[in-house]
Amino acid sequence: MAVSRRGLLGTAALTAVSGPLVAPAPANAAVPGGAQPAVLVRPDDPRYAELTTRGYNGRFAATPDEVCLVYSAGHVERAVAAAVHDGRRVTVRSGGHCFEGLVDDPAVRVLLDVSEMKAVGYDPRLRAFAVEAGATLGELYRALYLGWGVTVPAGLCVEVGVGGHIAGGGYGPLSRRHGLSVDHLYAVEVVVVDGAGRARTVLATREPDDPNRDLWWAHTGGGGGTFGVVTRYWFRTPGATGADPARLLPRPPARLLTGAAYWPWNGLTEAAFTRLVTNHGAWHARNSGADSPYAAMHSTLYLQTPTAENIMLQIRMDATVPDARRLLDEYVAAVGAGVGVQPWVNVSDVLWMENTLAQRNANEGFDRSKSKGGYLRKPFTDAQVAAVYRALTEPTFHGWGLVYLASYGCRVNTVAADATAVPQRDSIFKTWYAATWGDPAEDALNLDWVRRFYRDVYAATGGVPAPNDNQDGCFINYPDVDVKDPAWNASGVPWQRLYFKDNYPRLRRVKARYDPGNVFRHALSVEPG
Repeated sequence: MAVSRRGLLGTAALTAVSGPLVAPAPANAAVPGGAQPAVLVRPDDPRYAELTTRGYNGRFAATPDEVCLVYSAGHVERAVAAAVHDGRRVTVRSGGHCFEGLVDDPAVRVLLDVSEMKAVGYDPRLRAFAVEAGATLGELYRALYLGWGVTVPAGLCVEVGVGGHIAGGGYGPLSRRHGLSVDHLYAVEVVVVDGAGRARTVLATREPDDPNRDLWWAHTGGGGGTFGVVTRYWFRTPGATGADPARLLPRPPARLLTGAAYWPWNGLTEAAFTRLVTNHGAWHARNSGADSPYAAMHSTLYLQTPTAENIMLQIRMDATVPDARRLLDEYVAAVGAGVGVQPWVNVSDVLWMENTLAQRNANEGFDRSKSKGGYLRKPFTDAQVAAVYRALTEPTFHGWGLVYLASYGCRVNTVAADATAVPQRDSIFKTWYAATWGDPAEDALNLDWVRRFYRDVYAATGGVPAPNDNQDGCFINYPDVDVKDPAWNASGVPWQRLYFKDNYPRLRRVKARYDPGNVFRHALSVEPG
C-alpha cells in the first residue's frame, strides 16, 4: 500500500532508542520535542570554520555566505525556499565524506548541514526503521543492533553520513551476504523544488502503486545532492513479513574473525607481486556466487606503495559459520600460493558491534587526497597487473598511494541491473584508487601520479573502466571529475554512462519531474531530462 505524506504526518511518534522520533514540523513551526530552531552560521561566527572545514578532503573548503544547521524537514523546506527566492546556489552536507569538491564548491552560497538530524527509530505505520539523514553509519549500527539486534549492510567507516552513502548505493562488509544498503531501502523523505520554485517535502516508497516511486528508485544509487535534500530514510528488507521489528532487517553475526595477512614489500619481486594479485583475482572469480560459503566473508586487498611497507589483505568473516577459521585459512593460503614470500597473519575472534564501531578514519595530518573508482567483472588482466606494479614502484614517487580491491558479488549480484539505480550487478570487485598526502605543495605531484596510474591501468579502454566483459564503469560514491575531461577520458564513453549505464535516461526523467530547475546540482549530478 502506498503511504501519502499526509498519512505519515498524522501518525503517532515513532519509537526510538534515545527518545521519541517525530514527524517533520511545518516550515513555520517550532521543532517538536524541545529541539532548537534552525541555526544560521555566517563567516563572522567562530562556528563557521568548524562547519566549513569538516569535509574528508582537505583540498577543499566551503565558502558559503551561510551554513544552515537544520533539525527538521520543515527547516530544510524554508531554507531551500529562501535560497531559491534569492537566486543563491544551495547544497547539503551530512557526514562530510565526499572525495571531491562537490559540496565544497565556491559557487555554493547556502550550505545546509543536516548532521544534527540523527534520530534512528522504528516506525510501526511504515513497518520500517526510520533513519534521519544526518546520522552516521556508526550511530545507525549501534541504534539498530542494541535496540533490535538488526543492521543495514552498509559501509565500513562509521563516521560516514547516512545521507550521501545511501543515495549512492551503499555497500560494506555484509553486502556479499545481504546485498547493498539500497536493497533494503523502503522509503525516502526528500525536500524537492517544483518549477515555480516552491519547496515541498515528498515521501516516496518502493510500493508499486506509489505515485512517487521513481523518486525512491532514484535514491537507490543515483547519488546525493541531485534530486533534492534527503531528510530521512526507511529500511525494511523486501519480503520481510510480520510486525516484529527484529525480523525486518538482517541480523549481523554475533562474532567476527577479523584480521589481516601482510606480505612485506622487502623481497617481493614483480613476479611475486603478479602471482599474488593473480591468485587473489582467480579466487574471487571462483567464489563470488550467491551460494558460496564465502558469502559470509568480506576482504579487501590493499595494493599499497612501498612506503606502507606491506601489501595487506584485510578480512572479516562470520565467526559463527561452521569451519570459519578453516575457510579463512584456506583463503589466505590460496592467495599466497606460489608467491614465495611468507605473509604474517593476525586473526582475532571479536564481537561484531565492538569491532564495527572501531573502524574509524584517522588522517593523522594526511588529509589531502584524490580518489578514483571502478568495478571489475573479472580479475585484472596481465597488462593491468603490470600497470599497477609500475605505478606502485615508480622510482620518483615516494608518497602514499594504493588501489584496493574490495570483495563484491554474491547476494549483490542477484538483483537486476534496473531494479535499483545501481546498474553494476555482476562484478566481483569494487576498486578504489587513491593518493593521500598532507602538504599542499605536493598537490601537483600526487594528482599527477594517481591520474596516470588510473589511466595506465585502463589504457586499453581510453583511460577509464569503460564497461566491457572485464570491467563495469565507476561508483558514484567514489566521485571523480576527471572522467568528464577528455584529457583523462579518451574512451568516447560519456561520464554519465560510466556511473549509471542504461539507468541514466530514467534518472534524467526523475530529475526533470522533481527538480526541473536544476536547483540541486554539482559537477557529477544527474542532468534534467
